Amino acid sequence: MKKVIIALALISNCIAFAQIKVIETTPVVRLGSIGQNDMFIQNEGNEYTFFYKNVEKEEETNTRSFSFKDLDNDFVKLQEIIVSGFNANPLLDIKLELPNQFVWLHYSKNLDRTFVQFMSKNKNNEVTGVSKSFNLSQIDKLFEKKGVNGNGKDKKKADDVMSEFK
Repeated sequence: MKKVIIALALISNCIAFAQIKVIETTPVVRLGSIGQNDMFIQNEGNEYTFFYKNVEKEEETNTRSFSFKDLDNDFVKLQEIIVSGFNANPLLDIKLELPNQFVWLHYSKNLDRTFVQFMSKNKNNEVTGVSKSFNLSQIDKLFEKKGVNGNGKDKKKADDVMSEFK
């Protein structure tokens, strides 16, 4: 009986003071991409992060990013904003305000083809970045795969009423 009590005491002591805890995580899904990681999107829960190679300082191989939460179908709205910029006449830059960054969509024409560049600036520490120029078919490829939940339907949160793109 003594051995059973000692064994139970040791086991309960190990369980009570365990150093390793299992933390619930949200899966990170990589959505569309352009080129060899010239630009790609990752989705974690309802947050979308756009990663791109910074062409401002070509001697450094650095990646910049900007992110936002998809509160009011903002991911689809961003795609619509980008695509509508290709059809605008005259071509105008579009400035977006995100929670921690400003993002400019810079449109230009070259040989009757329209291109867009993403330029971002961090609100806090003035870090900037500029992506390569992308055409409309590349943007369509970037947004081709959309985050879906387990039953295959588009993700939406009806209880979130605020949009970050206003």
